[in-house]
Amino acid sequence: MMRSSLSTAFGAVVFSAGLLAQQPAVPPPSPATQAAEVEKKAPALSDAEIEQFLLKAKVVKTKGIKKGVTGSLQATLSDGKLTHYAHIQTIDERKQQFVGDKGGVEFDFRDSWTFNIAGYKIDRLLGMNVVPVSVERNHGYSAAAFTWWLDDVKMEEEERLARKKENEKGKGPPKEAEPPDVEKWNQQMQMVRVFDQLIGNVDRNLGNLIITNDWRLWPIDHTRAFRTNKQLKVEANVTRCDRAVLERMKALDKATLTRETGKYLSTFQIDALLARRDAIVKRLEGLGPSALYDRSGW
Repeated sequence: MMRSSLSTAFGAVVFSAGLLAQQPAVPPPSPATQAAEVEKKAPALSDAEIEQFLLKAKVVKTKGIKKGVTGSLQATLSDGKLTHYAHIQTIDERKQQFVGDKGGVEFDFRDSWTFNIAGYKIDRLLGMNVVPVSVERNHGYSAAAFTWWLDDVKMEEEERLARKKENEKGKGPPKEAEPPDVEKWNQQMQMVRVFDQLIGNVDRNLGNLIITNDWRLWPIDHTRAFRTNKQLKVEANVTRCDRAVLERMKALDKATLTRETGKYLSTFQIDALLARRDAIVKRLEGLGPSALYDRSGW
């Protein structure tokens, strides 16, 4: 499982070695260069189109991701027309007792690729649209989550906050750290917090909050979510929500969740999610009309 950033940079450029006919032909660009060049030109795709690409495109090559603790891979996929990266996770670990880095103990621990797909499906059911597309597909002999690799990554939230702190010290030229539209940014952060409380995510960290160049905020890596606690882990994190998302949340029922996520979630996990949903609705309604907004521009 990825515990930190999935961002990457593309900088390969191919120049002609000459113009004279008698000179040797310039060798074709490497697969890595081709992948970068095609990816820059990737068209806007619907969720359904991205799903089909992730399911059907050939895995050209893979490489390990340096950050993280569970052997995640970055894969180059191509269908002959489009070449794009995907994030592959095969982690599916269970422990009766797990001790975290800070000494906290969790019983019936599970860290699983399946939760990325369940998170994506729930995100779309509610119209949140903050999670990258993720599908189930085999990698080698293992079932895995193939997740769309985010384009045009600016930085992680961890880096943004570090930049902000440096700017406050007043040393050196200021670095870009403040979103151009504060209200839009706050709405996104509030949406992510509602999402994490709903899915029972116990491992959200600043390294897996990705910011793209348009200042969209994307939570990635939900492999330690869907715990069976029925109470909200941090009720205070639920402060505001998009009005349409709240209405969809109210309408969410067990039959729909079972149909969409039953392959990845147990009955106990679905029941716990619905209980947390009730707690979120109660919290937001208790906060009054100021807790609701109508999303625009993202």
